[in-house]
Amino acid sequence: MKETTPAAMPPCFDRWCQRFDDIFGHLAQKREFRNYLGGLLGESERKNLSQMAENAVGVTYHKLHHFLTTAPWSFNELNQRRLDVMNQCNQTKISRGFSLIIDDSGHRKSGNFTDGVGRQYIGQIGKTDNGVVIVTSHLYDGKKSLPLDIELYKKADSLPEGKEDPEFKKKPEIAINLIDKTLARGYKPGIVLMDAGYGNNTSFLQELENRKLKYIGGIAKNRKVIMQKTENETEEIRVDNLTKALPVGAFTKIQLNLERPKTVWVAIKEVELSKCTGKKVIAIVMNADTFETATEIDYLMSNVDLSKATEEWIVKTYSQRNWVEVFYREAKGWLGLNEYQVRDEISLKRHFIMVFCAYTFILWHTLTGGLRRKWANKPLNTFSDALEAFRTAISFRFVKWLNQNWDVFSAYKASLGFVWA
Repeated sequence: MKETTPAAMPPCFDRWCQRFDDIFGHLAQKREFRNYLGGLLGESERKNLSQMAENAVGVTYHKLHHFLTTAPWSFNELNQRRLDVMNQCNQTKISRGFSLIIDDSGHRKSGNFTDGVGRQYIGQIGKTDNGVVIVTSHLYDGKKSLPLDIELYKKADSLPEGKEDPEFKKKPEIAINLIDKTLARGYKPGIVLMDAGYGNNTSFLQELENRKLKYIGGIAKNRKVIMQKTENETEEIRVDNLTKALPVGAFTKIQLNLERPKTVWVAIKEVELSKCTGKKVIAIVMNADTFETATEIDYLMSNVDLSKATEEWIVKTYSQRNWVEVFYREAKGWLGLNEYQVRDEISLKRHFIMVFCAYTFILWHTLTGGLRRKWANKPLNTFSDALEAFRTAISFRFVKWLNQNWDVFSAYKASLGFVWA
């Protein structure tokens, strides 16, 4: 049921929230932190301030709005504490050698008063529209998928001085800042994964190599690479033309066990780039065994040594990038990542980090087994299953509360203009 009340939240919820209490200076902030987080995890159809407040007995819109927009607390401190909490438990700690995924995601937003809003490519709908774009860093280690940091991309024409504005940063610049945050925490990623929006940017790749990071990135089909033709002769060629020239025997058939199993044909070549030092490995990934019959062709590039960067290793490692897409789908579909009623940058970031906290709450309790032991009699293999187990706990406790507080709930319904009888 969509109605709930803070008094009906399971004990594990308050124990989790207590880990963050010292970040908030006032009792009211601690209370609204719980109310906002509970609203994101609850069953409201939309996760905006109005509906979350309306569906919770004893929660008011103005207090939630004040918490998100005006109350003095730091979203950076909250996000760091969230990651520290993950690192305090053996089942959830962040180990070295994980895949660090860089990506951006957009969502529609009408009007022109929200910070960062403007006409730009929105991947969620596959076209240019009025909207907001965020850049995120994400972790995947084979057991868990965890968001790390987030930054708002502010399009040049949304800023007073355009590209000359001090606040303007291109997405690759933002991504490097996010990577530096990860490294500053002492985290040790084994590989950085990114799509062609970043992998095709030579300056971005050079920044990764300056930090001694290994990567696999998408590249455009018109990217030119330098091939060694003979011992003394090289040739610069577009990767799509290189693909056309490869014989059928150059491709290896590989099965990918993704959400939907997929068979691909992969060929790898060692190349150089005109503005980068060192050898690179490119992988041509097709959904058919010949260039003529393939309807999907992806081009990847890595600075990992050819002895390790086999056809199978590259495509299976790069397929881990899909986990950030799964996260966006879950965070938008279940937790309201794109459903906010604020406009300024700080309030937007506060909302995004609160969504990260809600996601991490479910992940932490899934990995530690708490939800499975108490509220489910089946394995909780997906985020939606784990979230439903937690919502089952809320519903059970709300029904118990309702039976003891019939008059309170009746007054709540009356305040909304309905009769509970």
